[in-house]
Amino acid sequence: MSNSLVDIKKQMEKSVEHLKIEFSKMRVGRASSAMVESVRVEVYGSTMGLKEVAAISIPDARTITIQPWDRSLFQEIEKGILAANVGLTPMNDGKIIRLSLPALTEERRKEFVKQIKKEGEDAKVSVRNTRRDAMEILKKDSGLSEDELKRQQDEVQKTTDHNVAEVDKLIDAKAKEVMTL
Repeated sequence: MSNSLVDIKKQMEKSVEHLKIEFSKMRVGRASSAMVESVRVEVYGSTMGLKEVAAISIPDARTITIQPWDRSLFQEIEKGILAANVGLTPMNDGKIIRLSLPALTEERRKEFVKQIKKEGEDAKVSVRNTRRDAMEILKKDSGLSEDELKRQQDEVQKTTDHNVAEVDKLIDAKAKEVMTL
């Protein structure tokens, strides 16, 4: 397998991995530290990630707790959470910050499924764009015999089909998870 085909596979796999990360950030009724790990906090004159300035834990399925390493950071952490627009309101009791996830209504679940399908479709488009670019590169490579060109194009198509099927599996699993919470 040529280096370009290896690169193409990696590029398509990155699209699938990105989708997995986006799905893990979705607030779908079950608390996850991934929901707030991307929050940036302005501390000590610089911007840091939330997990660098506090301990994040999940005491139950509907609560995220954040315990700052330094008690003087409560306001900055709360500002960071609100600015990140994660859809959760922080509650501070002086010792820890609690984020409570509200129960999902049927309507909200359907909205999440639409969002899941949109994210999945974006991932498929990314995989297909990689395939298109790869096919153009193969056609321009005049050093390939007709049989070798056909073999490599088939390999690119198999990789594309595999990754699109993987995205479909992720979409179905996440949609099922949302609808059965």
